[in-house]
Amino acid sequence: MIQLDAVTKSFDGKRPVIALDSVSLTIPRGEMVSIIGTSGSGKSTLLNLVGGLDRASSGALYLDGQLLSGLSDEELTRVRRDKIGFIFQFFNLLPTLSCLENVGLPLHLRGWPRKKVIERSRELLTLVKLEGRLTHLPEELSGGERQRVAIARALSVYPPILLADEPTGNLDSRTGAEILELIGDLHSRFGATVVIVTHDMHVADSCERTITLRDGHIVEDHKR
Repeated sequence: MIQLDAVTKSFDGKRPVIALDSVSLTIPRGEMVSIIGTSGSGKSTLLNLVGGLDRASSGALYLDGQLLSGLSDEELTRVRRDKIGFIFQFFNLLPTLSCLENVGLPLHLRGWPRKKVIERSRELLTLVKLEGRLTHLPEELSGGERQRVAIARALSVYPPILLADEPTGNLDSRTGAEILELIGDLHSRFGATVVIVTHDMHVADSCERTITLRDGHIVEDHKR
């Protein structure tokens, strides 16, 4: 479960910006949620806080009952490693590594034996229908194929939480629809909590729940 209690995030500068303003929100385990809003509404800031990539200025944020603000940087890194899978708009694949190596990288960092890493990576690439691209480099793949590799990498440790930041934003409409369907299928298969930040209403409408942000506030919370 994801829970925010009066979470505020501000950025200092000549003109201080309040990106999130006392936001309270609960996302039950296993729910698939979209977060929408115009540029500057706070949606990416919210995703970064939930993912432990940034820290709230005030308020409390819990993942499965664990208070993130009370964790050291090292403990927060372990939470990200063990509980959260990230899918980014621009894939963030390492260009010199093959598909198999990109997917297996998080497992290597956890100290898995090489044989087990290869087995899991093959399994996941087969799951996203890329069993014929194991040794290909990212530059040899289409945009949709790169995103499938990124999804396989995000699932490498079967995390209970999957966070996606504009996962179809860099793809054509047909490929985007395929990626969205894949995320929905994987959500059904693994029961992970999925949070998708998007500006695309088609993507938002595919989720069980849509949260709309404006100027750092939740202005609508709609369940289907």
